Parts: sequence; C-alpha cells; structure tokens
Amino acid sequence: MEHTAVGEDQAMSDLREKHRMDLERLTLTSQPFKTLALFVLAIGQSIRSTCSCVLNEGARLKLLVLFVATAWVLLLTNDGPHVKHMQELLWYARFGLWWVILGVVSSIGLGSGLHTFVLYLGPHIALFTMKAVQCGRLDLKSAPYDTILLKSRPSWLEKECLDFGPPVYHETIPFSKILHEIHLEAVLWGIGTALGELPPYFIARAASMSGHKVEELAELDASISKEGFLSSALYRAKRWLMSHSQHLNFPTILLLASVPNPLFDLAGILCGQFNIPFWKFFLATLIGKAIIKVYMQTTLVITLCNNQLLELVEKRLVWVFSNVPGVSSIVPYLVTKLKTAKDKFLIASVAASASSAAKGRKWNLSFSLIWNTL
Repeated sequence: MEHTAVGEDQAMSDLREKHRMDLERLTLTSQPFKTLALFVLAIGQSIRSTCSCVLNEGARLKLLVLFVATAWVLLLTNDGPHVKHMQELLWYARFGLWWVILGVVSSIGLGSGLHTFVLYLGPHIALFTMKAVQCGRLDLKSAPYDTILLKSRPSWLEKECLDFGPPVYHETIPFSKILHEIHLEAVLWGIGTALGELPPYFIARAASMSGHKVEELAELDASISKEGFLSSALYRAKRWLMSHSQHLNFPTILLLASVPNPLFDLAGILCGQFNIPFWKFFLATLIGKAIIKVYMQTTLVITLCNNQLLELVEKRLVWVFSNVPGVSSIVPYLVTKLKTAKDKFLIASVAASASSAAKGRKWNLSFSLIWNTL
C-alpha cells in the first residue's frame, strides 16, 4: 500500500510538471490557434459566469437595467422635442468614451500601450492653441465635443478666422483661457490612463491572495539588461523600487504616477502583491495621472505652440541663464528650432485638412487602415 501511494504521488508530480511545461509552451508564437481558442473559451466562460451571477443574485440591478433600457427605447422611438437632447447626449457619450478609451490603450499592457498622447491628444491641443492664437479668439468649438473623434476632424480646424468673427484678444491670450477650452478631453484621457494601470494590480493581488508570486516580476527582472547606460539605469531603478516596496504608500504612488515613468507597471504589480488597498492605489494613480501629469503635459504643449507665451518664456529663459557661459546662446537656438518645427507641423496639418476635404468621405482599403485597426 505504501509503495502504491508513493507511486501515485510520483505520477501526480509528473503530471503537474507536464502540465506546467505545456502552459509555458502555450504562446501565440508557438501555438497561435490553440492559444486563441482557449482565450475565446475563457472569455466566454467569464461572461457566462458574470451574467449568471447577475441574473441569480442581482435583482435590483436587473430592475435598474430593465428600467433604463425601456426608457431609452421609448425616448429613441418617439418623436418630440427630446430628440435633440438625446442626440446631444449621445455625442457627449461618444466624446467621453473616445478619450477615455484612448487613455486606456495608452497605459495598458505593461509598457506596450499605444502612444495616444503623441498621436491624438497632443496634436489636438497644439492645433487648437495655434488656431486660437492665429484667430485671436477662443470660441472656436461648436460644442465641447467638437474634437478629434474616430476619423472625423473638428469643425473649427478647416474654417478660416473670418468665419469666427473679428479677434477678441489683440495681445496675449491668457494661458488659463486656452487651458479651460481643452482641459475636459485632457482629463478624460488621464482618467483612461489611470484605468489602464488596474490590470497589473488586480492580477498581482489575485496571485497574492492565492499564495503565489506574480511571474511578471521575474520576467521583468530577466528582460532588463544591465549593459548600456539606459538599461543599467533602468535596472538599478527597478531594483531600488522592488527593495523599497514596503514604502509604497499614498504619497509614493502619487509621486510615481505624476511623472512619466516606465516603472509604474511594476509599482502596480508590487501594490497588488503586497495587498495595498485598492482605493489607496487607484485614488493616488487617478490624481497623479488624470490631474498632475495631464496638466503638466498640457501646459508644455500650450506653451510650445503659443507664439506669445513662447516669446515670453524665451525672454525669461535668456534673462535667467544670461550669466551662465554658453547657455544664453543655446536657448534662442532651441526656441528657433521649436518654432520651425511648429510651423512645419501647422503647414502639414492644413495641407492634410485640404487633402481630406478634397477626397471627401470615400472609404479606401489601405495598409495603414489595416495596421491602425490592428
């Protein structure tokens, strides 16, 4: 009997080892079809369990969803003065969802997210600032949601300054006024970036509650090379963060979230691994990313794209660094380069706008469309 029990334990151990090896080999590169099939099955199982849980236990939620769905159908199917307000509400919903999703895809994926600030939010802020300075007005938008949205361009981008009327500001446009016009989409994008940081936290927390360590910690450790200045600095910073994980409190998380930093995914994993309360982690991340970091980035873009502010900054910088050898001659050169880049960007944007207007809304299948969709 004892020999049989030992044999069964050995067989179970061998079976677990084989299962572990099979899981390690189950990747998109080695077994793409099987991996995708299991992924779809897992998603389906999660959706089914969630729906069954809601149907079995969520009586109040079922009544609320039924009430909202019924009211929505009645409002959409019946004509009346409310139709205009419903269309406006749909536009606001699309606007908010668009910028939040852009923020999510920017930060999700352990550093492999899409750089949507550079692709969408940054150019939107830059174009609005330059157009406002050029026209001397801030009432360019027809509505708060008159921004870049999917493939549609904002209406104010293709209009001439005469279409808005005479200039209101003949001198410097106040920075706070420009910020007020574009801060809503910037904050929504920042909220999305905070939401995109939650998956590593939840994965690490679930692993910690089950008594396991997150494999991503070892993978991140192995993926960073110690060769080269940048890799070495990143490796030392990561090791420092892991060795000081006991100091991951609200101020530390807020500081890490408030500055551009490639190690915040690791901070989220460590917060989940060491059971930092969710609201402490999320609130610090939300304040840091959706308020502090976003306003820093927005301020930089507005300053660089505003001729009046840029000239003021140039004069102040030259005055501050006038006593530092070599610096006083470099600052005007850098500002000139930034102005040249800004002028090229504006010319390219106007040309692209004219080209898109000439082509109309014809849909063409192209490699860029396929790539962007992927």
